[in-house]
Amino acid sequence: MNDLMDAVDRLAAETKFAGVVRVDHGDTVSFVRAYGLAHRGCGVANTADHQFGIASGTKGLTALSVVSLIQEGRLEPETTARSVLEEDLPLIGDDVTVEHLLAHRAGIGDYFDEEAHHEITDYVLPGPVHELATTGQYVRVLDGHAAKFAPGERFSYCNSGYVVLALMVERVTGASFGEVVQKRVCAPAGMRDTAFLRSDELPGGAAIGYLAAQGLRTNVFHLPVRGSGDGGIYSTAADIHALWAAFFGGRIVSKEWVAEMVRPRSDVPSESSRYGLGFWLHESQDAVMLEGYDAGVSFRTVHDPTGGLTHSVLSNTSDGAWPITRRLDELLGI
Repeated sequence: MNDLMDAVDRLAAETKFAGVVRVDHGDTVSFVRAYGLAHRGCGVANTADHQFGIASGTKGLTALSVVSLIQEGRLEPETTARSVLEEDLPLIGDDVTVEHLLAHRAGIGDYFDEEAHHEITDYVLPGPVHELATTGQYVRVLDGHAAKFAPGERFSYCNSGYVVLALMVERVTGASFGEVVQKRVCAPAGMRDTAFLRSDELPGGAAIGYLAAQGLRTNVFHLPVRGSGDGGIYSTAADIHALWAAFFGGRIVSKEWVAEMVRPRSDVPSESSRYGLGFWLHESQDAVMLEGYDAGVSFRTVHDPTGGLTHSVLSNTSDGAWPITRRLDELLGI
């Protein structure tokens, strides 16, 4: 383990990494270390307990919220989006189901289309970011995007699909999406420091997202002021470990549904991965992953349920996590 620590320290110094790295073997924390600054203007250092945006890592929590409602019979995998959305978002086909959306096989148009290959620091949202503070406010930016293909035809990563799932959750439960995630995922997992924070009023324990390894330019104008089903929740390295333990321990959804969520629905050669329901899957091993990449945010966590090994990298820069997480994959044999 000392060799791993030394390798991570060297790479963090070389890349000017800012964030937190944690490695767990079962219930034992083998390595946790913070690097860089949470607030550059004030010289505040990152700590192991800081909250970081995890971008699309949120999708795993969204999927778990939806599946918990399926377990209760309040939704079904075959429930159509149209049956819940009613007249909203008319370009979403009548045959698009919850399972299609969870598996990124719905074929709907995307408001934040990653297949367009924008630079991660481009300003790509179609309106003022401060007007995207609740899930309901996303309806106007979700609207007007034509379908790409028929539901079920193929995999296509889709941010809109996960906001649609959040809308459906709100309408089925009558609660805000953030409240549902807290009740159905964070509380049973013991994730005390995970929440949808507003980027323009971050508390002192949250790391500000920066566009580059150096400089003071933040991501506050690049992303919705508060996230929803597709991304934007803040979490800590400890809470991410707690999520994996609770997920595979059957404390959020049943173990039968855990197996269903990590059953491959698609091969994704472009990512050297497969995809289940809300979770990325290793292309040949049992490892399960969550990833997030946005302006000022990079995040990846990998859990091997067979060996009980987890490594997580949370960074408050756009590209900071990738060299570290790739090196951990090599060193830990994932």
